[in-house]
This record gives sequence, structure tokens and C-alpha cells, in this order.
Amino acid sequence: MLAALGLGGGAGAMAISSSRNRYYAGPSSDHFDGVRFFNPGGTPLRGLSDVLKWQWGGNRARWPEQVTVAATRPAAQVEDLTITMVGHATLLIQTAGLNILTDPVWSDRASPLAFAGPKRVAAPGIAFADLPRIDAILLSHNHYDHLDLTTLASLHAAHAPQIITPLGNDAIIRSAVPEARITVADWGQAVPFGPLTVHFEPCHHWSARGMADRSMALWAAFLIAGPAGKILHIGDTGFDQGRPYRALSAKHGAIRAAILPIGAYEPRWFMQGQHQNPAEAVEGFVLSGAAHAIGHHWGTFQLTNEARDAPLAALETALAAKAIPADRFRPLAPGDMWEIPRV
Repeated sequence: MLAALGLGGGAGAMAISSSRNRYYAGPSSDHFDGVRFFNPGGTPLRGLSDVLKWQWGGNRARWPEQVTVAATRPAAQVEDLTITMVGHATLLIQTAGLNILTDPVWSDRASPLAFAGPKRVAAPGIAFADLPRIDAILLSHNHYDHLDLTTLASLHAAHAPQIITPLGNDAIIRSAVPEARITVADWGQAVPFGPLTVHFEPCHHWSARGMADRSMALWAAFLIAGPAGKILHIGDTGFDQGRPYRALSAKHGAIRAAILPIGAYEPRWFMQGQHQNPAEAVEGFVLSGAAHAIGHHWGTFQLTNEARDAPLAALETALAAKAIPADRFRPLAPGDMWEIPRV
């Protein structure tokens, strides 16, 4: 039930009404009403009755308790572009001599509790002690399977990286890591980082750490522009008629690699607004014009109903249906490393 309450990142949360945003104060916009952020023209979040219908509806596949992981030790730095899967939405992007982590989670559970909530079935593909110097963290939103305060505190102690995240998430991070170096931005804004520029782009999702803070911190996709090409990273999104993808090519030009979620999507009647499925990820890949793609957000934490390997089979089917070679869109497992081909 933790995931259903917004504590595991799997589903819509019950919300307790509040007229004050505890994380962010700023002017209203086309995606902020003065208290909560929202998806313009998007699918509304499901309510409590639908959460309970899903939770009590059965049809939840049984995952293995543990799977074998062949962990890897990455290079100290890479000038071109190499991406390594740690697990779920945590990836190491190495480019232009910089090392960047996305949504880092090394904890055993995607939960506020050490004894309950979605438990890791695949160990991290990089041991924490084997990380190279971490220069920056891209943190997409505040669900527990993406924003893990224990891991962020450990990374700050070991590396003191720059954290780049959407509006409001800085307040959550500072509650546990008060000295963290954090840069926040809104959709449509950009943050320079050394030779890179990180653009904040819309995606269709939501946020919550509990029952009283739903959508009080923003979520975002990232477009990273650098000397080795452009990288799209989406931590979580619903397909939303393709809107997270349609404007990217015209705005940013050619994308060398897209890192796209492909898991946590069943049942569709409940998950469609917040988590795209593999077929939708392939459609987004096509719309973005990216040369290559990595599938993530599968196989580490069971958040929803589908079997652990279901996203892999569904992705293979979706790629074949569009005659896209499988080596252009790879679902990386923990420990997998991909030197992204040049176009």
C-alpha cells in the first residue's frame, strides 16, 4: 500500500487538502496554481477509490526475491559518451570528462521505511565504493524510487556533487543534507554546468512524499547538451499523447541518446497517466528523433503489477512492429555499460 500512497512512486496518492505549499513559493504559471504543480491539459490523478480498486484487484505478478547482478567498475572519466545502468532510474552518464548520476538510489527499499515498501531485487550495478568522482546529480522528482535522502547524504559526504533538480525539491533535500549544493529550475529554463547545459523540459507525472504534499514539488525531464551530443533523460512520464516528445527535435536538434522509462505500467487503466509502457516509449523515441535509446525503470523495485521481465518482451515486440533494430533501443540491466555510437 505504500506505493499507492505516494511513498513508493508507483501510483496516485491520497491527498489531504492544504492551502500552503511546504516546499516552494512562487508566482502562478501555466503549470503551477500557487499551491500545486500540474500537467497542463493532462490526465488527472486517480483518487482513493481507484487506488483501493487497484490494490485489491489481484493480478500482481510474483517477482523473484533476488536476481544475479554482474556489477561493473566504470572508468574514472570519459570524453565521449558512456552510460552505465546502476538500477531502476539510477544511471551513470559519463561525458566531456564529467560523471553524472540520475535519480541515485542505493538503498534496499524505495520507501520512507527501512522495514516496508518496495524492496530491491537487483543489487546496484556499480558498488557505491566503486563510483568515480561524481560531479553532478540530475534529480527528476521526489518519489522515493527517485529521491533517496540516505543515498544523497552519502554522495554528499563522498563527492559533494552539484544537484540539479526542479522547483521545490531543494527543500526536501536540505532537510537531510543542509549543506548540499543545489540548483533548481523550472520547465523551459536551462542550467550551465561546465561544458554542459541542462535544459528542463515538461513531462507528464506528479510528486509526493506523503499524503499532504501531493504535487508541491515539480517534476521534469532533462535535455543535456554537450560536446559529445545531446542526451534526453526522462525519469518518469506518462505518454500524454506524445507531448513530452513532440517539440524536442525542433527545439534542440539531433538527440544522440534518449534514456526512457519502460516499466511500472500495469494495470493500464490506472497507470497510463503516470507511467508509459514499452510501446509508448518506442513511440516517444520515434517522436524525439533520437538516434539511440536506453530503457530504464524496470526490474529493480516491483512497484506495479507486471512481471519483472514483461517490459523486455513488450519492448522487443514494439521495436519489431516499427522495424527499429533492437541495437538502437537497449533495456539495460544493472551493471550493463553502453558506449553510445556516434551517428
